This record gives sequence, structure tokens and C-alpha cells, in this order.
Amino acid sequence: MNETTADAAATPTTGLGRHRLLLGLAGGTLVLGLVAGAGTGFALDGRTAASPPTATGALVQGASFFPPEASRTTRGGATQAQTPAVAASADQQVGVVTIDTVLGYQGAAAAGTGMILTSDGLILTNNHVVEGSTDITVTDETTGQTYAATVVGTDATHDVALLQLQDASDLQTVALDDDNGVTTGETVTAIGNAEGTGSLVAATGTVLATEQSMTASSDASGSNSETLDGLIEFAAAVVGGDSGGALVDDEGEVVGMTTAASTSQSSVVAYAISIEDALAIAIQIEQGVDNADIVLGYPAFLGVSLSSDGSATLAGVLQGTPAAAAGLTAGDTVTSVDGVAVSTASELSAALGAHEPGDAVALTWVSGATGASSSASATLIEGPAA
Repeated sequence: MNETTADAAATPTTGLGRHRLLLGLAGGTLVLGLVAGAGTGFALDGRTAASPPTATGALVQGASFFPPEASRTTRGGATQAQTPAVAASADQQVGVVTIDTVLGYQGAAAAGTGMILTSDGLILTNNHVVEGSTDITVTDETTGQTYAATVVGTDATHDVALLQLQDASDLQTVALDDDNGVTTGETVTAIGNAEGTGSLVAATGTVLATEQSMTASSDASGSNSETLDGLIEFAAAVVGGDSGGALVDDEGEVVGMTTAASTSQSSVVAYAISIEDALAIAIQIEQGVDNADIVLGYPAFLGVSLSSDGSATLAGVLQGTPAAAAGLTAGDTVTSVDGVAVSTASELSAALGAHEPGDAVALTWVSGATGASSSASATLIEGPAA
């Protein structure tokens, strides 16, 4: 991810409220400087729209179950023969959780991995693991206990999300790195929910390079892509479901969060967000920072999908949403929001994205069927995770 070098010796003077996320870090040191990105995320902006439901009911073969395919803009060394993944040991499982999501508006489900940061249940994972979800359950594999989870906030640009488990206490947390990360040639192990089975596995490999860039896409066409920088590049048998999992060094300390992979016939080159970068964003989310990248909680939701031509014409309207209740249908073109004219998808998205769940918005549109103009008020609801 993009990173501005903050004073590496600086120690934050504020904690994270009741969660105290800074405790346990070496000297409380974090790289806190971030450059706001302009990425598109791995899916349609959840602030204002959702894809039409697929009604398949099948496990979605998307971002959170299969790690996004990565293409390297830079790379380290050559790959090498890789050790097959094995069942994670009891020690390796501590603080690592499996995540299952329901994508209610898509008629689908997905799976991924996360890490316990606090004893009361703050969970770090990739944004693409929970994006589009309407229901999240998290299982602590060391105890077998399953919890409902809510989204504290997400950052699609840097692919980070922070969750909160409900009614959690006395959880064992992951051990965070305390000696400045890893270097090329070091041994690392990716621990994750491989293939989404709910059983943690460990894939051991080697660091190929650090401070790398890659562009990841969660679909075959490559149209939904995101470029991340400052990554750890490593060779290990990472598979679907490992996204959001812990990348640990030879001391068993977390140095990164597995995020994407590029697969060939003989080997896998994988990428992890450095734990310093991921925690810096998690801290901003927990502290309530609301900027161009971070969405706190759940976004306001109208319940429409937008046309691919960039206009404000609706490609679809989801049943049971404010859009459907207001009378909007596929093919209609929204012309104003709260009396302000809109003519493009981006203008409509911006107008709706400025609102919170529970806000009432005044909409005017032209019917795609009759050409008649109509107006109605719609009260926005909480949408799926952004």
C-alpha cells in the first residue's frame, strides 16, 4: 500500500479507547503516515449500490473465497519448489480465526481468514473478505467458539477491514512482530482458512522481496482491480480462503496479512500487507477517522446497481430496498437528489454517499419505460459492508 515514512521512532501517545490496540507492540511504534489512494476497490462502491442478486445460492467464487489474482509490477527473486501446506499447529492457530460471510443481496456466501487483535474481539482482515457481506460469523479455531461480527470500518483502497465480535471476552490474540519485519530470504508461514473449509492450515515459504507493488483483481476479466504498494512478496502454497490470514516469521510473530496471489503451474507467488501498515489503518478506523478511503460501520444503501455506461441510469433495483419502495425500476434515470441535479453515475454515487443510514433523500427520476418524470422520498438503510 502507499506509505509515507513517518518517524519510525515515534511512539503514539493515544491508545484505542477500550480496545487498547497499541499495547503489545514493541515500544508502541507504528508507521502512521499514509497516502490517500484513489483505487476502485474490488467491487461496486457499496455506499450507493449493489450488484443485482445472482440467486445462485452457491459459494461465490469471488474475492473473499479465492485470493485476488495478482500481477507483479516489480518482483524479487525466482520462485522455488514449495512445501505443501499442512494442518496448522496449536501454537500457529492462536489468534487466527476463520470468517464466513453471507452476501445477502447476491444470494451467495464466501469465506476467509482474520486475526484477533484484542481480547474483546477486534478482528483484522482484508476488506475483500467482508466486502458485500450482510452477515458475518467468525470462529476462534482454538476454542471452536463462533461469534457474530459487525464491521467497525473498511478501507477498500488499502484492502483492510476491522471487525468487532459480539459478546467476546478473554480471547487469545496473535503475537505481533517486535523486530522490524522480514528481509529477503527469510522463512515465513501463511496461516489461513485454506479452501474455506474452516480448518486452519500452514503454508511455509520464503520471502522473495519487500516493499513490492502488485495489481490484484477479484474477477477473471481484471476489470475490478486494485494496486497495492509496500507489500511482502513471498513464495508459499497460498490458496483460496487464506486472504486475511497471518503471515508469521520464524519466531511465530505476525509480520503481514496474506492478501493476494499469482499462480503458475509450478508455484505460487503471494503478497502480504505488512502488519505495520495494516495496523496503522486499523487504528485510524477504531479512532473514528472518516476520510476518502475509510468507511466507518455500514454505508447508507439505496439498493440500486448503476449502468456501465457511466450515466445515472439504473441497471437494476433490489427487492425489499428503499429504491424499490420508492418506485424505482431498472432503466429509470435519476435526475436529482435532494433537489441537486445529477447526470452521471459518479454524481449520483457522491450525492448518496454523503448520507448516513436513516437519512431521507428526495429523488427525482425519468421512467425508462414511459419517459415520465416522478419524485419520491427514500429512507436509506444500512447496506452491505463496503
